[in-house]
Amino acid sequence: MLHVARSSVHAYLADRELRLPEMESLELDGIHGVFVSIHRGSDLRGCVGTLGPEESLYRSVAGCAVAAASRDPRFTPVQLVELPDLQFEISVLFQLQDVTNIEFIEIGVHGLIVSKENSRGLLLPQVAVQHHWNREQFLSETCRKAGLPPGAWRQGAHIQSFIAEVFS
Repeated sequence: MLHVARSSVHAYLADRELRLPEMESLELDGIHGVFVSIHRGSDLRGCVGTLGPEESLYRSVAGCAVAAASRDPRFTPVQLVELPDLQFEISVLFQLQDVTNIEFIEIGVHGLIVSKENSRGLLLPQVAVQHHWNREQFLSETCRKAGLPPGAWRQGAHIQSFIAEVFS
């Protein structure tokens, strides 16, 4: 999967046709999303994902990797000369469930999705660990990611958690 991510970005940046290897299709049952994060050292360079991939996992990884490199609005697009210095991280999301008691949210284990009306924010499990957030800070920052006030999780926002298999 990491090779698929890097190769997809390389093909896109070099303006070459993407030729994905033939891979056996991994079952999507139980997979609720996939995110590709690109880092340069400890700095995030792009992160894009999808909830509910509609194609094979490796094709979803390829599409998310290219989008993370080229269409994350927080960053300028990645340049081909940067590619050797970039690290790729893939997060495959599982077990999406409603949170009825925030005490069940485990930092470093669960990622969060907070939604209200037309706003939705998602933070991966590793983000809370990287920033040393506690449970309430994690919820507040997920609200901010959704464009909601930090306390929206206390005021009727829908909270979901998930676990992720993360590899880089």
